[in-house]
Amino acid sequence: MREHDSRLRRFAVCTAAAVAVAAGSCVAGTGAVEAAPVSAFYTPPAQLPAQSGAVVKSEPMPIYATLPGGGGQWPVAAQRVMYTSRTQDSAPVAVSGTYIEPTRAWEGNGPRPTVVIAPGTVGQGTQCAPSIAFSTGFVVSTDPLSMSPNQEVIAAAAWSSMGARVLVTDYIGLGTPGLHTYVNRAEEAHAALDGARAANRLGGVSESTPLVLWGYSQGGGATAAAAELQPSYAPELNLKGTWAGAPPADLAKVLAQVDGTLISGVIGFAINGFLARNPQLQGALDAAATPQGKAMLHTLSTECIGDVIVKQPFMHTSDLTVDHRSMLEHLNTIPGAVEVLNEQRIGTLRPSSPVLITSGRNDDTVPYGQARQLATDWCAQGATVTFRTNNLPPILPGATLPNHFGPELIDGYGTNNAISYLVDRLNGKPISGCTIN
Repeated sequence: MREHDSRLRRFAVCTAAAVAVAAGSCVAGTGAVEAAPVSAFYTPPAQLPAQSGAVVKSEPMPIYATLPGGGGQWPVAAQRVMYTSRTQDSAPVAVSGTYIEPTRAWEGNGPRPTVVIAPGTVGQGTQCAPSIAFSTGFVVSTDPLSMSPNQEVIAAAAWSSMGARVLVTDYIGLGTPGLHTYVNRAEEAHAALDGARAANRLGGVSESTPLVLWGYSQGGGATAAAAELQPSYAPELNLKGTWAGAPPADLAKVLAQVDGTLISGVIGFAINGFLARNPQLQGALDAAATPQGKAMLHTLSTECIGDVIVKQPFMHTSDLTVDHRSMLEHLNTIPGAVEVLNEQRIGTLRPSSPVLITSGRNDDTVPYGQARQLATDWCAQGATVTFRTNNLPPILPGATLPNHFGPELIDGYGTNNAISYLVDRLNGKPISGCTIN
């Protein structure tokens, strides 16, 4: 067991290095730069527009990368943008993001579509906002040590190279003031859907513009939630299809599985987000946590996912509690906490547009069974759903990178990939019913 833990910890160091290299080399011309404090751009005005998805402000953003084999500069015009959205309680809130308008024609049928990318987990610190890292691919700060790669550059490059306009949301509380409410079903959905509204306004196009949603892991949960909330929250949007890769649809099952893995610090992100919107839980969680546990939750609220991999790999939340029960076990016994977990459950409403769900059978981070259950739940309501199983065999269980991120690359960009599925929807290829395999 000790030898296994040692191998995994060595793997964590290698993973951190791989993340740094990948962020700088997946497109040419990128590199790590020292992070400056979050710029004044991310401070919203005292009075926000009342309309959801309104553009509060924008500024040109250089993207120095070039596409591999593209023979020159990435052919886009990019902007850093701030737009309005709503919290779970319908309070107005500012959200930042990256808007990319391509300079080449759309390669598919019909008008140029809008693609909203909901990022996978980037962290909870303000400095982790994807739009901060978009210009260079990788941002590092040294006091304290923090690193934030732009994980969505591949997806953004893929879609914009086909001529689609792209909006990559930062979610609520990344970049902009306030805590990022990690895996909050309503708020992630709102950020994605209002991002689509803002992108259409920036592009000068109507609400009938074809729209697709793209997301994996945290992003897969965000796009799944957006797909089922779109008919009520943003019915005017012309949503053609959604990719929800490895969606954390049932948080109780996800929190149980991710505990002790390479990125188990994300449990702290989730708990911090719960407390931000449900302060009545604070006393019970304070009583459950050791002083070191409370300090760890605070530390995690300031970190990016790269920091978690380097500083807290394979953390067990049972080491943070006074009775050595896991944080999930405590949540299951704290009055009101189970209700908060249940509020994040995805699958209770029917999407009115097609959804592709993908999940790795051996995913060691976001459980396969709960992702498949999401497909089953939606199918029972009459939704159009395609569920695809990725059969990548187990590789270093608990190490996250092979069996969680591996399927992202395979299902997103490999044979019969998510891009092809969504392009088919944009091209008007008919699909109906449910396919689960």
